[in-house]
Amino acid sequence: MWSPAIKQLSHQIFEELQHLYRDFHRHPELSFKEKDTSEKIAAYMENLGCTVQKNVAGTGVVALLMGAKKGPTVAIRADIDALPVEEKSGLPYKSIYEGLMHACGHDVHITCALGAAKILASLKNDLQGTVKFIFQPAEEINAGAKAMVEEGVLENPHVSMIFGLHNHPEIPVGKVALKEGPLMASVDTTFVTIKGRGGHGAFPHKDIDPIVAAASIIMSLQTIVSRNVDPQHSAVVSFGTIHGGTANNVIPDEVKLTGTVRTFDPHIRESMEPWMRRVIEHAAASLGCTADFYYRQDLPAVMNHPEAAALGMRAIEEIIGKEGIVIPVPSMGGEDFAIFQEKVPGCFFWLGVGNPDIDAIHPWHSPRFKADEGALSIGAGVLALSACRGLLHCQRADS
Repeated sequence: MWSPAIKQLSHQIFEELQHLYRDFHRHPELSFKEKDTSEKIAAYMENLGCTVQKNVAGTGVVALLMGAKKGPTVAIRADIDALPVEEKSGLPYKSIYEGLMHACGHDVHITCALGAAKILASLKNDLQGTVKFIFQPAEEINAGAKAMVEEGVLENPHVSMIFGLHNHPEIPVGKVALKEGPLMASVDTTFVTIKGRGGHGAFPHKDIDPIVAAASIIMSLQTIVSRNVDPQHSAVVSFGTIHGGTANNVIPDEVKLTGTVRTFDPHIRESMEPWMRRVIEHAAASLGCTADFYYRQDLPAVMNHPEAAALGMRAIEEIIGKEGIVIPVPSMGGEDFAIFQEKVPGCFFWLGVGNPDIDAIHPWHSPRFKADEGALSIGAGVLALSACRGLLHCQRADS
């Protein structure tokens, strides 16, 4: 009963969404510094008649939109932070701040969530339950969702299901990608310190070279993916920093490495640390070195719950038609929406924003990143309808 009204309303509010989006795009703010962004969000939600809580996890906002009848609570989450990137998009509404940009499209996410709130506020007499809007800071540093969950955003009232989205420039505008199960990978960080004995580069036989050991470790670790992980599953072991030495002819005492590990399967994730430790310690010892290894689990995989994904899929079909649905290949990128999904059933989808006609083809974090604004109404409509379907589903499950 909701889909025709929500679809119509999502198109009717396009100009308002466009204005909101461009304002957020002009005024990006970094993680845990989203003060002005949060104030704008809070004011907008208060004008819709929502109960608003500010300064959640520092700069987050939580707003409750209560239906006319009592019932369960579902949540819509949007991340709100930007990146330290100098914008080169050429847009007339480009960032006004030097070295700051919404280069990952979180301004799209904010706008879609506000649009969903606007739509649902118009329909609240028909809602049985509450929609909790979670505007989350600091996604870019993998800290915001954890902080908000620790502050209890999934309680008072308890959230039974959560929905969220991320724009995707490789998916054409007018399309939405969703699948049950893993959508984005877990994210872990590795720290390795290899200790040798420094000396003159001309006399390596008198030294214990940690640089050679570091090279051996990096190469040997690649065999974990090719020989320990089932070929039908996926994993990534990459190193992003290598620090060691002060001069071209001096062998240093130690070398430090940092890297990232990605996978979808929780069992493989739990195996990665002991597998890596064995390789690192043995490779170092074979060259006379010792190694200290620290493995930090940062984010679980984004795992779409079967029931939540089915509700999201139905909402997408009713907003843009079955032809607009894309079944995606999971990404090795990470997203801290997964923190919420560890606690309650959730659905996360990719909103197509790509359009080569306007040069909306550049990847996330690019200084030339753009999003086709036509996606705003779609994202708002799908979030709103997903929330309605979620309320009905949770109400039936509770009865």
